[in-house]
Amino acid sequence: MSNPNFPNNLDIEPSTPSFVQENEGLEPYNHKSQKQAIERFGIAGRVWEAAYILNAYTSVNPPQNLIFDPPFRKQGRVEKFRIIELGSGSGIVGINIARSLEPQRDLLILTDLPEVCSLLESNLEDAFLDQVLRNLVVVHPLAWGNSEHVNRIVSDLLTDQVSKEMVPLTHIVCSDLVYFPELLGPLLRTLIELSSPPFAGPELTVLISYKIRSLAKETPFWAAFGLWFTFEPVLAREKTPDNSNSSWQRFGSALEGPMFIFVARRRPESLTWDVPLDDRNLLAGLGAYGTLQPKTDATFETLLFMSVES
Repeated sequence: MSNPNFPNNLDIEPSTPSFVQENEGLEPYNHKSQKQAIERFGIAGRVWEAAYILNAYTSVNPPQNLIFDPPFRKQGRVEKFRIIELGSGSGIVGINIARSLEPQRDLLILTDLPEVCSLLESNLEDAFLDQVLRNLVVVHPLAWGNSEHVNRIVSDLLTDQVSKEMVPLTHIVCSDLVYFPELLGPLLRTLIELSSPPFAGPELTVLISYKIRSLAKETPFWAAFGLWFTFEPVLAREKTPDNSNSSWQRFGSALEGPMFIFVARRRPESLTWDVPLDDRNLLAGLGAYGTLQPKTDATFETLLFMSVES
């Protein structure tokens, strides 16, 4: 694709939130601002629907009536967060996450194509009143599948300036990125690269919010992703006035799409596998389990089946 943000016959309108929260409604993401951003930046200028449920999950002020499993953050956290978001677009998810981070301790890296980085920078300046908080967020270009971009981020941002040692990533965040078939191979390649040493440690968590739009086009990604990563959906239940236990439901199941938030971790055994150089071979499962035979993982299809059954 020559410019994935401006596909042929692009005809999209600004979105509206699935959830209304204290930190939402910021000017860069209202109807007028989205419309202007779409005109300049195409797909990257729109807030896509799965971003809203990811914001609800990661917010410092999550919906008051919901409990999540697993929670995004743990009480009394002391470890440093090193978070990178792929395909940040307008930055609504990254800005939301940044509000829960600790200045001088945590780091958030927002990434997108080089031509979209100016939109990210502009929205960051509009959204933050606290310069100390703004300073923990940096913007870097990262085209999926581009190892040079990945290595530049690592050398610039993930090396401790005092010890000169690598500070591994703790989270990779992806919001509504599984759509164009041409981009699925490069996306998976970048996820594999960033979740490998020395970029990431064994506790790295990958968060992916996703809205189903075309299963025929999108399922091949999940069938290949599951070979390299284990993943499960985020669950939620309502708090009840009498503190009785309500039943757990998959978060996003009641929304149009439906939508998912997946929590994923790299399969330890996959760290020794050879990653195919060709994106088509990568999506076909070559290299996984140390063989050059095509193969698929059934996790996603199983989750869909369970959703229908429930």
